Amino acid sequence: MKRILFFGNSLTAGYGLSNAHEQSFPSLTQQKINESGLQYECINAGVSGDTSASGLARLGLYLPNPMDIFVLELGANDMIRGINPKTTEDNLQRIVDRVKAAHPEAQLMLLGMQLPLWVPGERAAEFRMLYSNMAIKNQMTFVPFLLEGVAGIRHLNMHDGIHPLAEGYVIIAQKVWPVLKPLLR
Repeated sequence: MKRILFFGNSLTAGYGLSNAHEQSFPSLTQQKINESGLQYECINAGVSGDTSASGLARLGLYLPNPMDIFVLELGANDMIRGINPKTTEDNLQRIVDRVKAAHPEAQLMLLGMQLPLWVPGERAAEFRMLYSNMAIKNQMTFVPFLLEGVAGIRHLNMHDGIHPLAEGYVIIAQKVWPVLKPLLR
């Protein structure tokens, strides 16, 4: 059985869902894999509240384990907390470098975040470019905006306006699956 590690924050963990084990997008991806008869196991390594720095700090827990595909989803909490985009990018690069060193054959996928265009400033502009630059630099399979089709749509999100409801995760999984599927060998 091959393994896909989904490494992220609350968006990966399925924060606030009544049954994250079945409703998070890694779980919904596992359902699609099972329906396709593929021999992959999805590991949900999402931790609510994680920043790129805290993700980097806990990465070592997962590196000794087999990993065929590494899916990285971090950085949104950095943005919310006002962390410099360069710091976020450096942390994400260190994560990617450590995964490549431990698992040189693993395929890499990056799930990006975006700020609304109405958010002004140099940091916002830097954050907007961070994910595409990372994907290009590291030749990672890339989803530019994980929350596309869900962000800002009230009935698809919890009251906080940030975390998707189960219905939102269905849309997210439908966006991620066609990008991930070609990596499954």
